[in-house]
Amino acid sequence: MSQLTHFNEQGRAKMVDVSDKAITTRIAVAQSSIIVNETIHSQITEGTNKKGDVFAVAQVAAIMAAKNTATIIPMCHPLPLTGIDVRFDWKIDEEAGHYEVMIQAEVKTKGMTGVEMEALTAASAAALTIYDMCKAAGKEMIIGPTMLLKKTGGKNGDFQREM
Repeated sequence: MSQLTHFNEQGRAKMVDVSDKAITTRIAVAQSSIIVNETIHSQITEGTNKKGDVFAVAQVAAIMAAKNTATIIPMCHPLPLTGIDVRFDWKIDEEAGHYEVMIQAEVKTKGMTGVEMEALTAASAAALTIYDMCKAAGKEMIIGPTMLLKKTGGKNGDFQREM
């Protein structure tokens, strides 16, 4: 078994030293989702939510979350992000009364470590923001699953989730 990299010689947690790693382009794409009721779907699509434009606020929250990942995930390195893109798509089955927002966050940097956590944090924050903005119209919303879809760059190589 290889040596655990996030523990020091005393067995205590540490942030990994990445100073010897090469600077490369790193990209990660993460996805989350939130299932909402018909009323919430209507409020979002018709722009009638009392708190404002749900997707606009969720998009800003996702961007802010990606930029601040290192402040909330203890072992993450602060990274100079070079791009963040957040997309929202509906997955609807009206007969079943199923209204699901699919959230996809893509994060890019040129650095010594990857941006998987930033993409996952962005997607999660977007889903949580949608919940917060819409909870007055129904608290039965379901968030998730949240997952990494793909990542490029780094010594461990590329990753692509099989869907």
